[in-house]
Amino acid sequence: MTDINAFIDEKVKNNDVFLFMKGTPDFPQCGFSGQVVQILSYLGVDYDSANVLDSMELRDGVKAYSNWPTIPQLYVKGEFIGGADITREMFQSGELQQHLQQAGIAVKQTA
Repeated sequence: MTDINAFIDEKVKNNDVFLFMKGTPDFPQCGFSGQVVQILSYLGVDYDSANVLDSMELRDGVKAYSNWPTIPQLYVKGEFIGGADITREMFQSGELQQHLQQAGIAVKQTA
């Protein structure tokens, strides 16, 4: 599983905002992934993503990497933020926007 860990590590560390999700931003394959995509799109945040449905190795690897059992998983500047519920709660409270701005990531919408 070292190859998949290296892949995950590279994505997390070389992208300011990275989302492991089911599906793609244009076609999310689950409601939770769709919620995070909507939040990031609303905020106008540039991010990259990987579809965990493309590979069982990736799907399992992401869960092991973060020690978090569910997908989607959002990372900001290499830091694991959380899944859909945490991202949504942070967004609703304004904490996500603040966290992104403090990390130097442009946010178009703040409320």
